[in-house]
Amino acid sequence: MIEVSTDKSRLDVPFIQDFLKDIYWAAGRTIEEVQTTIDASFCFGIYVDGQQVGFARVVTDYVVFAYLMDVFVTPSQRGKGYSSLLIKAMMEEPALQQVKIWRLATTDAQFLYEKFGFTPLAHPEKMMEKVIK
Repeated sequence: MIEVSTDKSRLDVPFIQDFLKDIYWAAGRTIEEVQTTIDASFCFGIYVDGQQVGFARVVTDYVVFAYLMDVFVTPSQRGKGYSSLLIKAMMEEPALQQVKIWRLATTDAQFLYEKFGFTPLAHPEKMMEKVIK
């Protein structure tokens, strides 16, 4: 059975941290930092027969803006459509239906997000960032 849940108590934080600590966008993130990001976000876990195989979180104000982050499915479970199920659940989540602007950053998964209406920024020259290393 495949299930997507927003119940944070079901999240396997060590599993999430173990994946994120080696991935390019979150390298070195500690388990304490992962827990802090979970506490401050609307989170989604995807489970196969009760075992967590993926994760995603949304940072949002629930009306104007939402930012997708830390979206992943474990390598052994890829190619089965689980990423699409996870993104679909996020896009259909009742608590997020008022959000007007959704954003994300990805190096290699544009094809996945395009299926859900994401496009390159219309005016990237207006975007700014501050990165602290």
